[in-house]
Amino acid sequence: MSGLAIVFSVALSMAAQSAPCEEVEALPGAAITSAERVAAGDSMPEHCRVAAVLTPSDDSHIEMEVWLPTETWNGKFLAVGNGGWAGTVSTGALADGLREGYAAASTDTGHTCRVGSFPVKSSLLYGLL
Repeated sequence: MSGLAIVFSVALSMAAQSAPCEEVEALPGAAITSAERVAAGDSMPEHCRVAAVLTPSDDSHIEMEVWLPTETWNGKFLAVGNGGWAGTVSTGALADGLREGYAAASTDTGHTCRVGSFPVKSSLLYGLL
C-alpha cells in the first residue's frame, strides 16, 4: 500500500467509524505515534490529531499527520502539499483546512529537511554531481 493510500485509509476509517481519537488503530505499513483530542481554541475547532510513521517499503520512513474535525466535518478530505524541498508536515495548511471543516493530512515526503541540503547527500544524486 502506498504512503498516500495509507494516509487516506487512516482518515477515512476514523471518520467512518466515528472512533474516539485515542482508539485509532494502525494499518499495515503505518505505526501510530500519537493520537489525541485537541480542544477548540484560537479559531480552531475541536479535532483529533493523529501522527504516524508510514513504511510502505523497508527503506522508507514517512512522517505524517491527519487532523479530523470532531463536530464540524464537511464530509471532505484534503491532502495538503508542502513547498520548496518539503521535508516537514505542513501544520499551517492542516489548520487552514481544518478551519474549513476538512479532514486534512500532510506528510514530510519521507525526509526531514527545511533547506535544500538533502539532494547533495542523496545516494541517487551523488553520482550525478
